[in-house]
Amino acid sequence: MTCRPSTRFILSGISPGCTLSIAPAIEDALSGIERAIRPQADFDPASWQGEFRIGMCDNLETAFFGPLAARLLQLSPGARLIGIASEKRDAARRLDEGVFDFSVSVHDEPASWHIRAPLFNQASICIYDEAQLKLKAPLSLEDFANVAHVTVSFEGNASTSIDTALSRTGHVRRVVATVPRFSALPTALRAMPAISVVPESIGRCMAQLHGLTICAPPLSLPADPVTMLYRRVDQADGRARWFRRLFLDVADEALVASGCRVSISRAAA
Repeated sequence: MTCRPSTRFILSGISPGCTLSIAPAIEDALSGIERAIRPQADFDPASWQGEFRIGMCDNLETAFFGPLAARLLQLSPGARLIGIASEKRDAARRLDEGVFDFSVSVHDEPASWHIRAPLFNQASICIYDEAQLKLKAPLSLEDFANVAHVTVSFEGNASTSIDTALSRTGHVRRVVATVPRFSALPTALRAMPAISVVPESIGRCMAQLHGLTICAPPLSLPADPVTMLYRRVDQADGRARWFRRLFLDVADEALVASGCRVSISRAAA
């Protein structure tokens, strides 16, 4: 790229755009120097005592936190797992503040000093109580649009990409309730004849735990790219790398065990 120095940076001869473009290379170089001066000791999870901290939104927490805590108890009995409620809008800032080791969510474009590694594309699934809602799978588009819907929104927004997809078919759904967290959804669905569309990973967990019915939506919905966000400086850190790899193993096994149709990418390792 061609860089033109701005008036503010005329003394150094470096423009802000050039500075940002070379930041990842500088970060990698500094990390390499640090590793050369102070080689990383091998990480021994069995003898290590301390905290592992992970940021996740509650739908991913439901699917992965329990299996991760159980595996950590086996492999690193002196460690403690701390789950931090995290939303994509504040994940980068809280990562820089050291609130967690990494975040698992649908993240925005990362800063140059962060790494955003793909994990899996999260599909959507319908969920309802068959005792309340007398529907049989596969659902027709008319049945899906005409029944009452319960949505999940941290900010209270009822309209989502589902409404956009429905509008293209000439249909409008009727949203009767919006809950702020996925944890409130099963009891709501068991109390009324309504349906909800949720990420597949948590939908399958809810179905198993609460006796709810799941089925594929009757229209094409976009998948959400779930990623892992961590600091570039932690890329080669023994403890951080072990924790990331442990999560990848556990999450992949959890998805397979639940019946999800996706698997975890190993790029984050």
